[in-house]
Amino acid sequence: MGNCNSYDSDDGFSYHPDDDICEHCNCPIPPGNQIPYDDAKLPFNSNYTPPPTSPLPDNLVVAKYTYKPCHADDLGFEKGEKMKIIGDDDPEWYMAESLSTGQRGYVPRNFVAKLNSMETEPWFFKNLSRNDAHRQLLAPGNTQGSFLIRESETTPGSFSLSLRDLDHNQGDIIKHYRIRNLDAGGFYITSKISFSSLAELVKHYTRDADGLCTRLVKPCQTRMPQKPWWQDEWEIARESLKLERRLGQGQFGEVWMGLYNNNRRVAIKSLKSGTMSIGAFLAEANLMKNLQHPRLVRLFAVVTQEPIYIVTEYMENGSLVDFLKTPDGTNLQMNTLIDMASQVADGMAYIEQKNYIHRDLRAANILVSDELICKIADFGLARLIENNEYTAREGAKFPIKWTAPEAINYGTFSIKSDVWSFGILLTEIVTYGRIPYP
Repeated sequence: MGNCNSYDSDDGFSYHPDDDICEHCNCPIPPGNQIPYDDAKLPFNSNYTPPPTSPLPDNLVVAKYTYKPCHADDLGFEKGEKMKIIGDDDPEWYMAESLSTGQRGYVPRNFVAKLNSMETEPWFFKNLSRNDAHRQLLAPGNTQGSFLIRESETTPGSFSLSLRDLDHNQGDIIKHYRIRNLDAGGFYITSKISFSSLAELVKHYTRDADGLCTRLVKPCQTRMPQKPWWQDEWEIARESLKLERRLGQGQFGEVWMGLYNNNRRVAIKSLKSGTMSIGAFLAEANLMKNLQHPRLVRLFAVVTQEPIYIVTEYMENGSLVDFLKTPDGTNLQMNTLIDMASQVADGMAYIEQKNYIHRDLRAANILVSDELICKIADFGLARLIENNEYTAREGAKFPIKWTAPEAINYGTFSIKSDVWSFGILLTEIVTYGRIPYP
């Protein structure tokens, strides 16, 4: 498998005095020295000159995917089509003009990239974390040699190479390599060779592993991104929804998989007539609308006439507690289970930052995508807190096995009580969905 000389964090090199070569870049360490050569001693192409600044304006973009319009005001385009941005007031949509047709309309931001930027390269993932890179490279469609380059999380202006390899003892693994910058321009992974651009670096290691654990075979494969929800579609008509399959049933209603406008897969939560006030149900919707984070289930729209519907993103693997009991779930390794717990913690940290408490955190209220992305759902008991705690009304019902003692005894909830519930959630994860305190 070559020299698997990856680093374990983005925080620089480690050194062991007994080594006579740098374990990260195969660079010889001079006798008596306890650090590898510094950047000043690294070879680089002295004839290299940076490319000239592009004369193209900054508001030109190119389509990374084909997009079919769904509304009167959005603009359809083909992959590779160039457009000019003429408005960027919306966080998820650009107003653009096609350079080929002259037509104007809204285009989804996540379908385009700035012209002549690295974002147009299939191997470049700009704002991807190390953990997300690990997860995406292990997803279906990727094999040994699948790779991506991402921005460094700890060193602004630097990059990291994430590469999938096959170890006969450990199975599929991901190696991470720091890509260092040269002061005179250019990049390198090992001291033996430098490159004028990341594209040249990729080209070189595609031909030969040259010290990496395996050569670069193909960019990380990902599915086409989901287009953003249309800006004005908050209260929608019931006729625009088609219920296809019931996913579950709870105290207040049912959850269905369905289609919106016959072209978008969604989850639809309905309310049983007479079981809950319309105001309370819509309060959950408004709460979810205000809380937006990659680890929280996204709310799209509502139907405000009875029976009331809440429309959210659809998560293919359903609840975490059910998924962990499936054949795919029981085969998950401990590092994947830890990653799932980390994703939930990320979402809960955001909820705390917004001064909310969830009050019903458990595996049944965590939803899982087919790429093992975990998101927090069911905000029916969530509350905005003041003075760091919230006292529940008399007679309120709580999931006893997940609820902190002070909340059970006194009805007092806080971020700390959510932390207690998170601890019980951890036991559910590591036991593959077993009921706590059986």
